Amino acid sequence: MASFPKTAVHGEEEREAQKSYWMEHSSDLTVEAMMLDSRASELDKEERPEVLSLLPPYKGKSVLELGAGIGRFTSELAKEAGHVLALDFIESVIKKNESLNGHYKNTSFMCADVTSPDLTIEADSVDLIFSNWLLMYLSDKEVEKLVERMVKWVKVGGYIFFRESCFHQSGDSKRKVNPTHYREPRFYTKVFKECHAYDDQGNSFELSLITYKCIAAYVKNKKNQNQICWIWQKNKSDDGRGFQRFLDNVQYKSNGILRYEHVFGDGFVSTGGIQTTKEFVAKLELKPGQKILDVGCGIGGGDFYMAENFDVNVVGIDLSINMVSFALERAIGRKCSVEFEVADCTKKTYPENTFDVIYSRDTILHIQDKPTLFRSFFKWLKPGGKLLISDYCKKLGAPSEDFAAYIKQRGYDLHDMLKNAGFSKVITEDRTNQFLKVLQRELDAVEMDKEGFIRDFSQEDYDEIVDGWKAKLKRSSVGEQRWGLFIAQKK
Repeated sequence: MASFPKTAVHGEEEREAQKSYWMEHSSDLTVEAMMLDSRASELDKEERPEVLSLLPPYKGKSVLELGAGIGRFTSELAKEAGHVLALDFIESVIKKNESLNGHYKNTSFMCADVTSPDLTIEADSVDLIFSNWLLMYLSDKEVEKLVERMVKWVKVGGYIFFRESCFHQSGDSKRKVNPTHYREPRFYTKVFKECHAYDDQGNSFELSLITYKCIAAYVKNKKNQNQICWIWQKNKSDDGRGFQRFLDNVQYKSNGILRYEHVFGDGFVSTGGIQTTKEFVAKLELKPGQKILDVGCGIGGGDFYMAENFDVNVVGIDLSINMVSFALERAIGRKCSVEFEVADCTKKTYPENTFDVIYSRDTILHIQDKPTLFRSFFKWLKPGGKLLISDYCKKLGAPSEDFAAYIKQRGYDLHDMLKNAGFSKVITEDRTNQFLKVLQRELDAVEMDKEGFIRDFSQEDYDEIVDGWKAKLKRSSVGEQRWGLFIAQKK
């Protein structure tokens, strides 16, 4: 597993390096200079509306814009907000912003460094903190300290939006030196997730993740998944995140995901890995340019396969933060049209007739209200669009004690068939015999590579995987647990 990058310089040296860098690249005070890309104007036409569309409602509310630059977003925020405080640490840049947007009477401008202890923002005074490309110009410690301050500045129920370049550079501007920190997105997620604030009464507050996704404009125009944004909401610490917390802390911990990938193959955490993916995708008869929604995308293997082999555009969503973090890492260098987002498919909305295909592997079992979800799928699909689901199922009647315990521990709600939500040509196939063969093949491979598995993980990990696969084989061989394939079409 890759480790988080270490900051090369610290303190005053870090600030001087960043200030020198931006003094050099802001001499022109243009969009191209701010975005460090010769295609900035073209990208801005798609990227700016997209970013704004992601923001929570802020009409009439207070907005703190950190790293505001020459005001690419300041002008947009000022149109809706009650008040905007635009802040940047380069004087010529913030003065340019003021010259362009000073006519907005609800907007103030400040030249200040977000890392300075002299920067004073009143606690619990801001509804939305907005930053676009800021944290990557701070050291790791500076990021951690700023996050602590932002959690104090934002109101309870308020939001923090930030967007960063991760992994590698996106813009094509030539640079003599580049002090930018292209971090793994997991660094930012971890820092924000673990940050707590306390009020005078001793109440604890934390941040709940609302959005975590690629910027689609960069996926579309550059086949680049490294532009990533987050939205967090400040809540009392006892306001739990329920099933998402269960997934990331129990079933899909980072180590658990890597164990599954070891069994299923690179990029996969679903039964049969690339083999079953190839077989099932073939049934969809994909055509270039089609748009696919993958519900429960895992770490992206199926999405990469579809995009790279059929020239389709894939949107992968998953409730697990850990899954999407690994998917983003595995997207590096692929140059394919796949975007990822942490999202709850029961709360996510898309316009009607958006997708040609909705694809889901061994995920829908987690959903309690399947009929409502299937009605959403039906709306989101274009006429003639297809739905493909593989999932664990149970036999008719009450499950055994052991299997009931398994269902409860996993949080599964298993149904016997796909509920009719307006789909036609519904095909259901019992793939349990195939499931048994795949399970046995996977188990044999793990046992044959016992030493390697234990070397990469541990004896405990090995025992858990082997015992788990043997238990699934036992349940499935007696018909207790089954594996179904469901294909449906919208007229």
